[in-house]
Amino acid sequence: MSAGSKPSRPNLVLLVAGTAQFMVILDVSIVNVALPSIQADLGFSPQGLQWVVSAYTIAFAGFQLLGGRAADLFGQRRVLLGGLGLFTLASLVGGLAGSQHLLVAARAIQGLGSAVVAPATLTIVTAAFPEGPARTRALGIWGSMLGAGGTVGVLAGGVLTELLDWHWIFLVNVPIGALVAVAALAWVPEQTPEQRGAGRAGRIDLLGALTVTGGLVALVGGIVTGQQSGWAAASTLVCFALAAALLAAFALVEARAAHPLVPLRVLRVRTTSGANLIVLLIGAALISMWFFLSLYLQDVLGYSPLRAGLAFVPMSLTIVAMTSVASRLVARVGVLAVLVAGLVLVGAGLAGFTRLPLAGAYTSDFLPPSLLATAGLGLTLVSSTVAAVAGGRPEERGLASGLVNTSRLLGGALGLALLSTVATSRAAALAAAGASRPAALTGGFHLAFALGAGMCLAGAVLAVVVLRGLGRPAAAAPAAEPEERAA
Repeated sequence: MSAGSKPSRPNLVLLVAGTAQFMVILDVSIVNVALPSIQADLGFSPQGLQWVVSAYTIAFAGFQLLGGRAADLFGQRRVLLGGLGLFTLASLVGGLAGSQHLLVAARAIQGLGSAVVAPATLTIVTAAFPEGPARTRALGIWGSMLGAGGTVGVLAGGVLTELLDWHWIFLVNVPIGALVAVAALAWVPEQTPEQRGAGRAGRIDLLGALTVTGGLVALVGGIVTGQQSGWAAASTLVCFALAAALLAAFALVEARAAHPLVPLRVLRVRTTSGANLIVLLIGAALISMWFFLSLYLQDVLGYSPLRAGLAFVPMSLTIVAMTSVASRLVARVGVLAVLVAGLVLVGAGLAGFTRLPLAGAYTSDFLPPSLLATAGLGLTLVSSTVAAVAGGRPEERGLASGLVNTSRLLGGALGLALLSTVATSRAAALAAAGASRPAALTGGFHLAFALGAGMCLAGAVLAVVVLRGLGRPAAAAPAAEPEERAA
């Protein structure tokens, strides 16, 4: 296929892009069920274990907008292949890792590769199909990879960990990544220099990506170090000071850059900034939920990895079903009503988890709050994205959608660091008072779930205050373009 030609078989291009997207989303969820096995094998502390998740999400979030810009500048296929190579190599290193530091480093590089792959797949699909029903269908299939990756990830994590061992949750990416790269070379056309001309007029904001990512790593490090060494310890204060300096530098870089990673004017739109803050709170509560529930099922109830993976499948299927329902509800009753209802449902589900007993039954104790929480999550995924793009300029809706994804991942990393610190401190206090290890862990999880529920309810209040102008369906309709729903 000649460079820059239109794909003669666009469905094959969709297969390549969809598989690549599926693979990077899979790695967000596949690790959850394997966390207890990783902890036992490599000797992670309860606080240190969250880095296996946070290293991936921080890098994924911090470099995602940069990845989209790189695809515009250097060509979609070239960037996709580079991201796939980086992700596949990091997966191999993670699968062979025999130490904590090597695994965390591999997860961070995986996240960087994912940040390059994910936006490139969206632009490839958009370019392969003409505007109209064909593109809408293709983007719907591409967007469905979010739910499919999450559902298959929890089940595959359980199967691989139990039948083989946890290393295979990373090693399985190696042959898949290689096959996708070969298929991309065969079927995905590269853009011509003329097609990339508009993108080449700008420059890539590498300094912005490095400062924001470094600032977030330092902030998470300060939270973890504070629990271990004390909040007034020199190491803790240094981490927080470094985080403040780097995040301030990021704001300065973005204000002065000719082609900033995040134009600050976008954040001056009340609905955009408000929606992103709400998404940050949702991410903090929900990514932490998966983390703690996996530990509860295996460390407290004694589930095997496979049984734990199966226990999560109804939750993932509920998310997929409710995202479809949410699209129709937004058109009928408006963004605000759907978003607030979703946040209340998530909060109610997390509050239900605060009653999980030591000898809990799956159908009566675990399943009802889990279905409540994930039904609410399905509603918020669609409505929060529509809210974030509703008030901005039409030409910046893609950027606004990307910011929502970034905010969700950043919220997950920060929330997981905070809530795991709180849960660990609570568990240590209960153990010191004579509680058994399962009882102490459960008590720590209860406190984390309670704080997560509070975050969701705070998000609901914030939505009513900040997004009240989006209550009418007519206000939401222009924003609900198929491309943005998929993004």
